[in-house]
Amino acid sequence: MTPAAVPGLDTTRPHPARMYDYYLGGKDNFASDREAADEILGRFPETRVIARQNRAFMHRAAAAMAASGIRQFLDLGSGLPTADNLHQVVQRTAPGSRVVYVDNDPIVLVHGRALLADDATTRVITADLREPGEVWEQTERTGLLDLEQPIGLMMVAVLHFVPGDLADLMRAYLDRLAPGSHLALAHGTADGLDADRTRQADSTYQKTSSGLYLRGAREIETLFDGTRLLEPGVVPTWDWRPDPAEARPTLPGGTAFPGVLAGVGLIA
Repeated sequence: MTPAAVPGLDTTRPHPARMYDYYLGGKDNFASDREAADEILGRFPETRVIARQNRAFMHRAAAAMAASGIRQFLDLGSGLPTADNLHQVVQRTAPGSRVVYVDNDPIVLVHGRALLADDATTRVITADLREPGEVWEQTERTGLLDLEQPIGLMMVAVLHFVPGDLADLMRAYLDRLAPGSHLALAHGTADGLDADRTRQADSTYQKTSSGLYLRGAREIETLFDGTRLLEPGVVPTWDWRPDPAEARPTLPGGTAFPGVLAGVGLIA
């Protein structure tokens, strides 16, 4: 399907999901996405490493949830399908696990439906996570997730595209989850970033459909209110239960900027 045939798709304006795809080495992006992403990479050469480590955190967190007994997952701001998607990760641990992907970029729906055409355990819906009522309504309409049973809620590298106080938004999601559910969350941070570089990142992402809203560690920790944080708490992505067989990542220039902080919380 050509871009022009995708309803609601604007290829002239960069989209964070497609920029992320580019950081990961994907090909589902357009000139506007690559131009904005290259601008970020020119200023922040560590971005590709941070993006890959964010993806690796998602893999480890999802596998940990599946190992703990979670068999259904809701992935908010899922982005474009790439290697080792969430449903593939959890189904290796627990075959038959069910996944609903949610994103507001219409091209995600097109690619996801093509990828998952023959997969009865996985669905992709187009919705904006800033409208939790719509997300829950569409999720229930799929008939795939049982909201009376524990869910793995994934909010990985997406909330830093949402401005303002996120407390009400988080409650709208967490309050619907059954006891035993888990929240995996990763969020871009301004910690370790000077004001000038923060402004540079913000100026580039203001060209996108969302903007960029980096938060400090304490602000990110409050997003887990109502859950019990699992060890090791909210940490840089590469420090969340790292694979002992893998070396700690080296960022260009030896920077100590963590980029993204992440954690997993349990709803008791």
